[in-house]
Amino acid sequence: MWSGRFRQPLDPAFERWQRSFEFDRRLLSHELASSGAHARALRDAAILQPAELIAILQGLQQIAEMALQLPAFLDDGEAEDIHHFVEKQLVALIGDTGYKLHSGRSRNEQIATDLRLYVRAAIDQLASDLTGLVEVLLDRAEQSGEAAMPAYTHLQRAEPVLVAHWLLAYVEMFLRDAGRLSDCQKRLNRCPLGSGAIAGATLPLDRRAMSASLGFSAPTANSMDATSDRDFALEFVNSLALLALHLSRWAEEMILFSTQEYNFIHLPEAYSTGSSAMPQKMNADLLELTRAKAARVIGHATALEITLKGLPLAYNKDLQETQEPLFQAAESMLSLLPLVQGWMKAVEFNHQRMQEAAQTGFMNAWAAATYLVRRGVPFRLAHEQVGKAVQLCLEKHCQLADLSIEELQKLNPAFEADFYACLTLTAVLAIHDVPGGTAPSRVRQAIADAKQMLGSIGGGIHAHA
Repeated sequence: MWSGRFRQPLDPAFERWQRSFEFDRRLLSHELASSGAHARALRDAAILQPAELIAILQGLQQIAEMALQLPAFLDDGEAEDIHHFVEKQLVALIGDTGYKLHSGRSRNEQIATDLRLYVRAAIDQLASDLTGLVEVLLDRAEQSGEAAMPAYTHLQRAEPVLVAHWLLAYVEMFLRDAGRLSDCQKRLNRCPLGSGAIAGATLPLDRRAMSASLGFSAPTANSMDATSDRDFALEFVNSLALLALHLSRWAEEMILFSTQEYNFIHLPEAYSTGSSAMPQKMNADLLELTRAKAARVIGHATALEITLKGLPLAYNKDLQETQEPLFQAAESMLSLLPLVQGWMKAVEFNHQRMQEAAQTGFMNAWAAATYLVRRGVPFRLAHEQVGKAVQLCLEKHCQLADLSIEELQKLNPAFEADFYACLTLTAVLAIHDVPGGTAPSRVRQAIADAKQMLGSIGGGIHAHA
């Protein structure tokens, strides 16, 4: 594609080493789409005759069909990159007219456009997958009704919450992930076509028409920035790193809760494996690999940042090395989310064990202190007095509800017989009756609100032209 200026051939080992076709061939559909848009602009600029445009568009369509029908079609040992591959195949199909397609454009703008199209499509699919996962979490929350479980701070029992409230915490994380991806997609949806190599196209191409035909909101504003910008890739992969982090936190908690020590959930066999040595084992492989995938995606984000941090304007070949981290991060999440959704559908909650655990461990202590606060006792004093009551229980091997009214009144005369009613699990849950709290009525409203929010991400974020 560029050999005219050179007198010597490339070193064969270097020529093979510097190719990107092995990984950028996944951009074929986007390369064909952007090439079609460019071809129409060339026709409108009177560079192509109508018959030549038809031949080029038909050739591009044939390439797409051959790639679908013959997987070996993409096993090209000569193609330097996806742009070279398409040009080679087009010329083979329609002759020298195929060479006209590159008039007025550069591979710098082509790859920038293809990558934006790739990320935009990936976000659409991720939005759909996140919608499916959130729907499953909401279904499981509704099915859990008013079942309770312990909630933890510092991995120590803190207060009881509804199982639904716990699941909704993950819903919030994944809705934020969807929002970040949506924001990223809005920023990346500018079309670099017509930017040329660095200074803009050398032909009078209609950039707005090309942009609109590919579903972009507008052309990019600066050709130097457009051909070297990979902010969209970095923002996308960083968003995926946060998504992976949330999935890793989810996986870690599910692993803990599946152990015999907790016994809150039963692992689904369809997503678990056994041990080659210990017959009794069921291992949480999906969860463990989910946790490990997060490290890889975070690593991809770091690789992108380090690759970009020292690049002068405009295009540099270093940018080729941003493609694999982008592809691998996207494809890791695209393959993982449907599996997580399937796991969440299949997992069994041991509600009885959760409910039992929610009623021990002095998780009603804050409610007990609140009882005194409602009777005019300053909170710090109430906190200390209930702490002393807990210490007394530890010495007697009992719960707060087992202390006599006489023992309680020695700590504070404000304790009366109605104190015991505030210690029940139902009362402790109900006391958190604030927006975002775990009171059953608030949780029901939170489920309804989350379902309403799903409408903004369901079916994809971007409506393409």
